[in-house]
Amino acid sequence: MTMLPKTRPAKKLGLVIDLDICVGCHACATNCKEWNTGAKSAPLTDLNPHGADPDGVWFNRIHTFETMSDAGVSRTVHFPKSCLHCDDAPCVTVCPTGASYKREEDGIVLVNEDICIGCKLCSWACPYGAREYDEDKGVMKKCTLCVDKIYNENLEERSRVPACVSTCPAGARSFGDLNDPHSDVSKLVAARGGYDLMPEQGTKPVNQYLPPRPKQDASTADQTPRMLEHADTSTDGAGMLARWVDKILSV
Repeated sequence: MTMLPKTRPAKKLGLVIDLDICVGCHACATNCKEWNTGAKSAPLTDLNPHGADPDGVWFNRIHTFETMSDAGVSRTVHFPKSCLHCDDAPCVTVCPTGASYKREEDGIVLVNEDICIGCKLCSWACPYGAREYDEDKGVMKKCTLCVDKIYNENLEERSRVPACVSTCPAGARSFGDLNDPHSDVSKLVAARGGYDLMPEQGTKPVNQYLPPRPKQDASTADQTPRMLEHADTSTDGAGMLARWVDKILSV
């Protein structure tokens, strides 16, 4: 059974994550947990939270690691990861009950917990590891893009964004319609060479990553202190991102 829309959603709501300025503070993960613990996906189970090996349901996870460029320049990279709300979502097409589905009105991928049987096929099908199994409820859960927040007319308009976006202190996360070429997020992707995560999987993720700008060599930093701020680094940046993603997913 597949619950992909019969027609492509006219609107594609999603996130743009800037890896150049993410500081790895985990504010997005913490606020996501806080909002969803009392919202649509509640509860989010915690397992042994204060022990030596804590686990539980987290819709946002941040990987932090060190990398080295071909020129020998090292840097710390913080890589947030959550559901990418793919156009051709394998988690949806593999679901035997239709519990996983993609909304026709805005492209958000959700789980109907009332008919989810917890078989975990969606988690095995997702190449990004973005599905979470709730041990207490026996169902699969995932990022909802805070669907109960972004459409909440009781909130001020500026607050109608996912919890991870509203809490990011560095402004590394943006939210909007990625199917609208005139939206702020689409302009940001075009300007910075936004990148599909693991495009070879053919899932066509809606969420986009902005690759880190290449770090300047110390010998040229004084000569061109601001050149890279507006340089077109999309090709090199995309290559770096692909190598780092391979490293993350191999851990």
